[in-house]
This record gives sequence, C-alpha cells and structure tokens, in this order.
Amino acid sequence: MRTRFAFNAVQRTLALSALFASLAGTHTVYAAENAAVKGGTLIYLEQQAHTNLYPPAGGFYPNGGILNQITDKLTWQNPETLEVEPWIAESWSTNADKTEYTFKIRPGVTFSDGTPLDASAVAKNFDTYGLGNKAQRLPVSEVINNYDHSEVIDPLTVKFYFKKPSPGFLQGTATIGSGLVSLSTLARNFDALGDARHIIGSGPFVVKNEKLGREVDLVARKEYNWGPKNSAQQGAANLDGIKIIVTPEDSVRIGALLAGQADVIRQVQAYDEKQASDQNFPIYAAPTRGINDSISFRPDNPLVADLKVRQALLHATNSRQVVDTLFSPNYPQATSVVAKSAAGYVNLADKLKYDPALAQKLLDEAGWKPGSDGIRQKEGQRLALTIYESLPQPQNKEVLQLIAQQWKQVGVSLAVRAGDAGSRTLDNLDPQKTPLTVSEVGRADPDVIKSQFYPSNRDALLQKGGSSDKVAHFRDDKLNQLLVDISAEIDPQKRLQLAGDAQRYLLDNAYVIPVFEEPQVFAAAPWLKGISFEAVGRPSFYGSWLEKH
Repeated sequence: MRTRFAFNAVQRTLALSALFASLAGTHTVYAAENAAVKGGTLIYLEQQAHTNLYPPAGGFYPNGGILNQITDKLTWQNPETLEVEPWIAESWSTNADKTEYTFKIRPGVTFSDGTPLDASAVAKNFDTYGLGNKAQRLPVSEVINNYDHSEVIDPLTVKFYFKKPSPGFLQGTATIGSGLVSLSTLARNFDALGDARHIIGSGPFVVKNEKLGREVDLVARKEYNWGPKNSAQQGAANLDGIKIIVTPEDSVRIGALLAGQADVIRQVQAYDEKQASDQNFPIYAAPTRGINDSISFRPDNPLVADLKVRQALLHATNSRQVVDTLFSPNYPQATSVVAKSAAGYVNLADKLKYDPALAQKLLDEAGWKPGSDGIRQKEGQRLALTIYESLPQPQNKEVLQLIAQQWKQVGVSLAVRAGDAGSRTLDNLDPQKTPLTVSEVGRADPDVIKSQFYPSNRDALLQKGGSSDKVAHFRDDKLNQLLVDISAEIDPQKRLQLAGDAQRYLLDNAYVIPVFEEPQVFAAAPWLKGISFEAVGRPSFYGSWLEKH
C-alpha cells in the first residue's frame, strides 16, 4: 500500500494551510451524544472545480456536488430501494402509454430569492430541460426523452406531454439534471451559469460567495421546510454552512482530512483508503449504478473499423489485473456494460474474457502482422492508437498506461495523452485523432445506456449526425433503434430485456471495453454524522452534523 502524504504543490499547500487555520474555530459545537448538532461549517475538499451549474450539466460530479445542496427535485429516488418518492411533487399520475404525466406541487415552497416554486416555475424548468433554449445556448437534458410541452392546470398542478412514450421520465425528475431553479436563473445564458452565485434554487443551502475555480461558500436557508417526504431530516439543515475548497492534489486532500483540517473529501484514491480507515476515518463508496468505467471505440477511424481489431483489443484487456493492481474492493471488475447495481444489468462476463492468444489470432486474421519493433503493421501503417486521459475518472492515467502495456503484448501501441492538454476537447471530437475514448456515466435507470451511446446524447462512439462534424461514415442505426426502444418501452420487463439486448449488442460488436464499476469514494472525519448520498453517489449534507471534537 503506497502512502502519498508528501505535498507536491508547496505554494498551494501553504495557502490551504492558512485557510484551514482561519477556519479552526468553525468546528466548536456541542450536543448530547447521538443527537444532531446545530451549527458549524462543514469543510469539504473537492478534487476539481465545478464547470457549469445549469442542472442538466450536473452529471459532472463537482457540478452535481453543489447542485445537490442548493436545488430540490420534483421527486426523490430512494438510494436504498431506488423507488421514486414524493418531494416537491406531493403526488403524480400518468396515462397508460406514458405520454402524459401530471404532478401536484407542494404548497408554500419558494426559491431563495423569494419567488414561488409553483406549477408555472416547474413548467418553465422542464420546458427548458426538455426542449433546450438555443438563444441562451441551454442544451436539452440527457435524462428527458421525447418531450413535447407542459401545461399549467392550476397554480399547483402541472401536466407534461410527450411525443412518444417516455417511461424513464418519472425517474428523470429525481436526477441531478432535473434540479429546479428560479425563472431568473433560466433567463441567463449558459456561460453565465458557470458562476455559482447565479444559481437560485429552493434547496436547503444557498450560494453566499465564490472564488472562481477555488472555493464556493454555502449557507443554510433557515426557512427551509420541504425536504423529501420520507427523509429523516425535516426543516432546516443542521449545519450553518458548507465551504467547498477545490484541492486537486490527492495527498493534500487526504492529509488535510487526517490532520483534522477538513471534514469530508471526494475522490479518495484506492491507495489512500487504508490510511484513512486505519485512523477510523470512514470510507464511503457510493455506487453510480450506470455505465461502467470503459474504453469506447470510434469505428469511423479505419484502424478500429474492423470488428476483428476491436474484438482483439477487448480480449487483450486484462481488467482483473487493472483492478487488482490499482484499486480496492470498492471497484469491482466489470462483468457487463453497466454495473451490477444498474437497472437491466445482464452478466456478460463470458464475452469479456482476457485471452491474448485469441487477440493475436484475430489480429492475424485482420491482416495486421508484427513489425520489426513488435508493433503490428498493415499496408505500411502501424497499429498505433491514441487516447486522452479522463481527469474525473479515478487513476485513469495509470489505468490506461497499464492497458497500453497489455495491448503491447499483442502488438498494438496505445499512446496516452494528458487529460488537461489544450487540444483535448477538439481532438476528442475527431475520430481520426482519437479512435478511443474513456466513457462512464451514472444513472439508476435503463435510459443510461441511451445517454452514453445515442448520437444526440453523449455520442461516445462518434456517429455521423451526432456531436461531431468530423465523422465521415460510421453510424449504427440498429444500435440507435435499440436505444430509442429502451427510452419508449412502457412494459417494465420488456424495457429491462431491451437494456440487456443493448448490452449484448455493444459487446458483440466490441464497441466498448468495460473495465470496472466506478463508485464515488469519499472519506469523512469520524465527527461528521448524517452524511448521505443520492442514488448515483452525489453527497447530500442536508441531514449532516458535526459532533464535538
């Protein structure tokens, strides 16, 4: 087990130390044992700065970690049962074919600017999320399918209409991408919503201040009285506030936590888990219940257009070695495209077997022969591929470097480029430059498969007509129809079967190499109580408190 406490950014560390020293008095709180303490400021260290707080952008965990404190949702997905329960919506109904949904809104709810969270506000939120707003560059939410329009029935009743069945919509109202914000927030353009102070929600905390890219200060909203109906916490939050400090260095985050200078940290690397648990600092590995941490192919690139090449690389990947070498038991080896805890999961481990002999045979059959340097060649071209590291994924650089070593054994070169490279964004939209990409997304609904692979969603495979104008030929209409069918099938069992069919199709075509199930791993101080996580791993501090210490 490696220990990485040596600080590797001296100036930043000194600055953080001064900040932590200035906060030393914020934890002096007293209460009877096991009783929730009122007061205190929670110090939360986040690995990355948020990018944009338009709620549909909340899939990026630093964004969602803020949105989950300052916005409410129509419904709440119980993280234990995954059942959808009342929150801002007291009740709801739907027609038989899931093309109409009617919600009764809880009375008396207001945004933090004092404006009402009523049927009109809810309608405006979902019209924006379901249709987008081109003038303000607000994109359509990936969790809403087939949306048509809303209708305000009365001040506390709103009805939504869909062009085709949308069985995932109810669960979609519980996701981070459906956080409810004020009309003034929705009136801003996308770029303005990178400023946390512009996000007016109805949640238990409010943004007080922000130092862009460095800190966000939240304060509790004293009049808050509309938490999820079945939540143990009711009324205002216990905490006075939350200070979110962006702390990229892994060693600084874990060091500050163990030194008592922070209360909770996100993205605890697997090699740091033991030193935290050995000192009785709890580890929380919240599942994301979606698409596993994977490598996805861009078949428009001629080097990976051949199914046999993709199959070879799938069988050249030893995901067990990756997990055993780099991770803890909190990161299970992938056995399908989606996690075991995901809706519609099918065990497809037999399709993911590590078999380097088979990999070499497939590459031989595809016409790729070993060159003088060991890298395979065909018609004068080397089988040399490029992928960019994904900074949000745990130890992704090390994961990709280990896979590169595995692929080299069968004669394939994989170059791993830096995740913060200036050319990364544009290169990742060009299949000729990046024939591979890292993919992962969390959502506790079968629609998560569509979110990852459909051309008008995340478009992981880069299909023609999707997110990139650099794609010349590749498009898989059979896959796309399967994804649309998942989003529109109203029979629950048939919908799960379609999710299984999509997983099989993705692996039979070797479009994706699942590696491991990715949790969101947090470590907390033993004096932090009442922390909870929504259904796909974002923290909620609404019911948290700080014990005397």
